[in-house]
Amino acid sequence: MNLASGWTLAILAIAAACSASAAAATQPKRITELISTRCSTCHGPTGQSSNAEFPKLAGQNADYLVRQMFNFKTRARSSKDMEKEMDGLSGNDIEELALYFSRQKLVPVARQDTALSETGRNFYMRGSPERGISACAVCHGDKGLGGKLLPRVAGQHARYIAIQMRRFAEQSRATDQMLMHSVTSKMTEDEIWFVSYFLSGYD
Repeated sequence: MNLASGWTLAILAIAAACSASAAAATQPKRITELISTRCSTCHGPTGQSSNAEFPKLAGQNADYLVRQMFNFKTRARSSKDMEKEMDGLSGNDIEELALYFSRQKLVPVARQDTALSETGRNFYMRGSPERGISACAVCHGDKGLGGKLLPRVAGQHARYIAIQMRRFAEQSRATDQMLMHSVTSKMTEDEIWFVSYFLSGYD
């Protein structure tokens, strides 16, 4: 790593810490504590997770986050870690947490391979009509921002998106849009990765 890159990373880290501190200062004490004790380890203090196996929550649609947290709380969606974190949370806690993370800025990763990203973009926008695969953009939008109960996928970790698409394909994730089962089960492993890679850098 050269000196310039090192300074850039340091500045970004300081900016993120300041942003987290400023955001926490405006939250009710209980929500600040919940973010610190239950959310930040995996998702980061502002929802910008550094581990690609955990989703970025920053900028995610609030209603979608509420629904997913209730799915974990009621065991409709399976995750031992999330089920544990949801224990003891009230409906108000869940709504406040969702609102907090939805208001944070999501930072997409830089795309490193233009050709790979373009392949993913084409599939996302077009799908494969000849194979009965709908375009991802039909539900998630041309900008990947989703809707009230549909997730924002733009800027999400590529690895996380790919993992979830595989779970939909094998139907081990059974909640939410059943259309995802049909679409992902017809996609190849390469297509899943192309789309995931494209979305991770989409802003």
